[in-house]
Amino acid sequence: MPEGSTTTGSTVPRRQLGRYLRDLRNQARLTVRAAARRLEWSEAKIWRIESGLTSLRSFDVEIMCRIYGAPTDLTEALMGLAKETKARGWWHSYGDVIPAWLDLYIGLEEAASRLWCYQAELVPGLLQTEEYARTLIRAEDPDIENDEIDRRVHVRMARQALLTRVTDPPVLNVVLSESILHRPVGGPKVLAQQLERIADVNRLPNVTIKVMPFSAGLHTGVTSGPFVVLRFPENGTGRAGEPPTVYVEGLTGALYLEKDREVEQYEESFSAMWESAAERDASTKMLIDRARSLEP
Repeated sequence: MPEGSTTTGSTVPRRQLGRYLRDLRNQARLTVRAAARRLEWSEAKIWRIESGLTSLRSFDVEIMCRIYGAPTDLTEALMGLAKETKARGWWHSYGDVIPAWLDLYIGLEEAASRLWCYQAELVPGLLQTEEYARTLIRAEDPDIENDEIDRRVHVRMARQALLTRVTDPPVLNVVLSESILHRPVGGPKVLAQQLERIADVNRLPNVTIKVMPFSAGLHTGVTSGPFVVLRFPENGTGRAGEPPTVYVEGLTGALYLEKDREVEQYEESFSAMWESAAERDASTKMLIDRARSLEP
């Protein structure tokens, strides 16, 4: 990926188009099933379109708008937006090793102006070293071929370029549970190098990483589990071009939460943890001291 690249591919246009089409369907008082029947498509296809998981042809958008009763000027605008859903981000060349739900997340991550991340068990992808990432990928799929591991690791390392890109790098705030400092993923040497890497990243002006010590006791992250809150740049009108989104990853996929109350709850949870976690300098010291304790 070229230095300073800020391309977001088709992710944001796909999401915007999906929301417009969902709103039009609701205004037309059509259920997903009814719309699918009239379009002679599957319900799954409608869901993927409205979720921003697939690109669209202008012809398909015109048909949907006609069935939903959209005015001509809006139909033409959405047909133009459909052309933007064909754009490709750098990660699309790795489509064979990236599931659809992660493809969407990478695009949102590239577009975000601010990310709040909480992790309880493992180092988040934006902070991982190659060996730490390699260990996790192999553990997720013991039968995976070495070539595929290399490609997945490359994607994970390429994602990290956004933290130091020349144009508008995002602000990244991270809370890590202290348990991460003691889980020897890949063995003591790999963990030591990983903790040193986190300490180095914590010196970037747009990054602040805090450790939640065991002594903090019960905190909101214990019940919420790991998550990322993504916020996006303003579009020139004083409002964000994309609504804030909460990303929650699971064993077989991911959830993208956008309802105001859902986002507020996760932001409140993160803010409470942010106040309870060790300060930046103290956290960096914890990371370095733990790394040194692992040295032979």
